[in-house]
Amino acid sequence: MYELKTKENDKNVIEFIEQVDSPKKREDAYRLLDIFTETTGYEAKMWGQSIIGFGRYHYKYPTGHEGDAPLVGFSPRKAKISLYFATGDSKREELLEKFGKHTSGKACVYINKMADIDIEILKQLITQSVDFLTNLYPEKS
Repeated sequence: MYELKTKENDKNVIEFIEQVDSPKKREDAYRLLDIFTETTGYEAKMWGQSIIGFGRYHYKYPTGHEGDAPLVGFSPRKAKISLYFATGDSKREELLEKFGKHTSGKACVYINKMADIDIEILKQLITQSVDFLTNLYPEKS
């Protein structure tokens, strides 16, 4: 059976950020930490070795595969900063058109630095992702 490697854990978010080599990237990580915390209202948690996630949802695919994931998150990686937002919502693409300098993969949006992006659009992307995922995967009591 497949086991997820990226699980929420008790590692310290600040200690992780302090280990980021580049002073500029470390500064951007602290700015992102503030923005994501303020926008979501969730406490930052480490997911796996290098993702700082906010909130959580439980997904289950038609194939039977299921697991938990953060609603949104980021990772200050060596090459670029990875931002994790929900996929599958057309509003995401509209917001990304106004976001600033970035590239995107299937699940990630990559930026070089905070100065390249529009912070207000970032906040909208965070809110849109949280709303989309909490509606798609409502918690069951």
